[in-house]
Amino acid sequence: MQLDDLYRRVIMDHYKNPRNRGTLEDDAVTINLNNPTCGDRISLQLQVVDGKVVDAKFTGEGCSISMSSASMMTEAVKGQTFESAIQMAEKFSALMKGDSVEFEENEDIEALSGVNKFPARIKCATLAWNALRKGIENQNKE
Repeated sequence: MQLDDLYRRVIMDHYKNPRNRGTLEDDAVTINLNNPTCGDRISLQLQVVDGKVVDAKFTGEGCSISMSSASMMTEAVKGQTFESAIQMAEKFSALMKGDSVEFEENEDIEALSGVNKFPARIKCATLAWNALRKGIENQNKE
């Protein structure tokens, strides 16, 4: 099996069986973002305790890239400090620029590395990560 086929399977698995899809009941930070160029939209919820992401869930609709990316991101940031989560978002941005990056936190994220070959799809992949950054920035202001 070629690497591209494996990556496609990982992306489709997260799309068809999204992790952390749903909503949080308690006092959650909620960030709503959309990508007007293709219609993707996400509502990301973060449960935050003492500068740490304790839980993360998302709802929304969009292409396989945006929904898979949201699934992978929510898995990776659970239990992370704000600083670690922002560092992950920066690594993801580097991955989308074509840099070679490893995600020890969640290797599935690396399956999105081929997206950088399709510039129009980069916004799809980064939507959830941008919501994460915005949520953390909003929390840091409080």
